[in-house]
Amino acid sequence: MLPQNLCQVCKYLFLCNLKLNSVNVAGLARRIHSSSKKLSDSESKEQTVQKGETEELPQSTENNNYGRLHMPVMLEEVLNCLSPQPGQNVFQLKHLSTKEKQIQPLLGRFSEAEALLISSGVEPGTLDGVLLDAGCSSMQLDTPERGFSLQKDGPLDMRMDSDRCPAVATAADAVNALAPRALAAVLAAYGEERHARKIAWAIARARSVYPITRTQQLASIVAGAFPASALYARKDLLQRPVHVATKTFQGLRIFVNDELHELLIGLKTAEKFLKPGGRLVAISFHSLEDRIIKRFLHGIDMTEKYNLSSKQKIRQALKNSSKEGTQGSPCGKSNSKWIFIQKKVLTPQSKEIQANPRGRSAKLRAAIKL
Repeated sequence: MLPQNLCQVCKYLFLCNLKLNSVNVAGLARRIHSSSKKLSDSESKEQTVQKGETEELPQSTENNNYGRLHMPVMLEEVLNCLSPQPGQNVFQLKHLSTKEKQIQPLLGRFSEAEALLISSGVEPGTLDGVLLDAGCSSMQLDTPERGFSLQKDGPLDMRMDSDRCPAVATAADAVNALAPRALAAVLAAYGEERHARKIAWAIARARSVYPITRTQQLASIVAGAFPASALYARKDLLQRPVHVATKTFQGLRIFVNDELHELLIGLKTAEKFLKPGGRLVAISFHSLEDRIIKRFLHGIDMTEKYNLSSKQKIRQALKNSSKEGTQGSPCGKSNSKWIFIQKKVLTPQSKEIQANPRGRSAKLRAAIKL
């Protein structure tokens, strides 16, 4: 949370509950809930199998801070980049709970931010700053009932706003209804999982026996697709062991909540409501989010390929310049509407990472609207 003295001199508008996003899964059948009898018959078998599978799994170090309050990431860097002044209006897209009188919380998705701001009397082009934090709060991740944790067993849900949007498909719906190829595509695209096909077919085989409804049940199925030596062979940025199902959980969460699309809409909303000279600070927590933020600030089309070779950049520049008589440049950088506050992306200091390991992958980009 921002320091109290800062709240006293600045007027803030906050959008609560980050990533309360809808999911576009047309044709995704809710098979898992279609037969209560099938679930009831399989419940005892599922619990027996799950117990036998999970007892042998060692505990990861990822969730050692279970129950801790949410810790803000890169607070000093955020304040330096935003440089808030008395009387300014700063809008934050982030999950936050506060009782400060200077803060007006608004509940909704990133895609609903524009309507929420207008309904609150905020007009486009009037904000002095926007802080877009694409991370989930620790309270969300550590609550087993939310279905995000593979260490704390709970329903396989993963929806950010299940109370307001109960009809939105869950992660259980996805793993039980998607065809193996489609499921593999989700895990590869959103989880950046190299073994997506292997995992998808393991899930398909398991769900043919009994529905997949629990987080540790899914974690065990994914683990079963690999030799025991590979269970914690992967390492995070701190060289700590990471469960082999971590990327699968990430991919499903992003898919269920349509997070990348919501992020892009949030960036566009920030641009629309910032005044010229207004500041945007965006924090991401994995490469997919950072890539979207970087491309948006550089004015690069989201459909263009990344990591282009020199010849490909020249070819793309010629293609851009021929469209509607506009002048193009490699990677479309001439379309940028921003001046970067920092030339390079900012990352947490080692001291902060030690105090808050979950913030280890944070990347901060900041720019001023032209």
